Amino acid sequence: MPLNIAVIGLGRMGKRHVHTLLYRVPRAKVVAVCTTDPHEIEWAQHNPEYTEFGIAIYDDYDKLLSSQSNLQAVWVSTSTDVHAMQTLKAIEKGLHVLCEKPLSTDLTEAQSVVTAANAHPELKIMAGFSRRFDASYRDAAVKIQRGAIGTPFLVRSNTCDLKDTSGFFVRYASRNGGIFVDCAIHDIDLTLWYLDNPVPKACWAVGSLQAHPELAAAGDVDNAVGMVQFWGGKMAYFYCSRTQAHGHDVLTEITGTEGKVMVNVIPRANAVVLADKGGLRHEVQAEYWQRFEEAFAVEANEFVDAVLGDRRVPVSLETGLVVMKIGRALQDALLSGEVVRFDEGGERLN
Repeated sequence: MPLNIAVIGLGRMGKRHVHTLLYRVPRAKVVAVCTTDPHEIEWAQHNPEYTEFGIAIYDDYDKLLSSQSNLQAVWVSTSTDVHAMQTLKAIEKGLHVLCEKPLSTDLTEAQSVVTAANAHPELKIMAGFSRRFDASYRDAAVKIQRGAIGTPFLVRSNTCDLKDTSGFFVRYASRNGGIFVDCAIHDIDLTLWYLDNPVPKACWAVGSLQAHPELAAAGDVDNAVGMVQFWGGKMAYFYCSRTQAHGHDVLTEITGTEGKVMVNVIPRANAVVLADKGGLRHEVQAEYWQRFEEAFAVEANEFVDAVLGDRRVPVSLETGLVVMKIGRALQDALLSGEVVRFDEGGERLN
């Protein structure tokens, strides 16, 4: 029997998750969607695909949870500021949850999700860190685990988005927790994965506004650099940008005592190279979906398999909480200009 799932949120990500679950996850069945946006409701109601698959459309999350008696899991794909609340309500209803990163904009809320999940070990509650499901990043992990670069001690990673002319990032800024919490979250997660879950010791950051001065009102920037020092001598460097002219540029480089492994150093849309009087050049993906569409499908299948097969989810909530602690510390360091420090147990000192 398939796993009955409701997708919460019908923004760009939610719509894409619905499409992935419909066509690329054979053991899943989308039974409902929910959004509070009237335009998204209207779009869904007039989408023949949703009618064809018998997907119920809700404008109230509580009503969905109380009405769908056959519901087994929810995929939370809304704005970050409501991730925790919606996940907690699903847990209370006895539902499995895949919650998109990050768990919350607030650490206390994020901790409450982990606590609730631990109180219900029968439920599969997973943090959605999609890059862990990308073939290239997984291959890098295998090489590191096999000792190809010796002992890894440094990660250099960036998430750089195509310059946004639609105003989306500015509108979303007040709800996403800031550039490090929203934009660097995958880089932080990859760092924990590749460096074998080191404990943070200190975080500091700088940033500037290069294209979106409106972000100042939300206490945010459109370009930022963050540094993390871990206990034991390991380090990480993160660059986040909302203003790249060439496309979606994500790079991760892991240096070890015997070499280094690099992923996506030169981003490419495909294997085509154009040669003309201007030289040699290739195109770059415009946004994250083109780069990670396959990873999202793998993530969805592995979550569904974990639920139906009663296996551990691929990414634990505890990992999501540590990622949040570091992301929040970098954001606070950016705003304060001060170094944020942690004790050897990973708890903040200031």
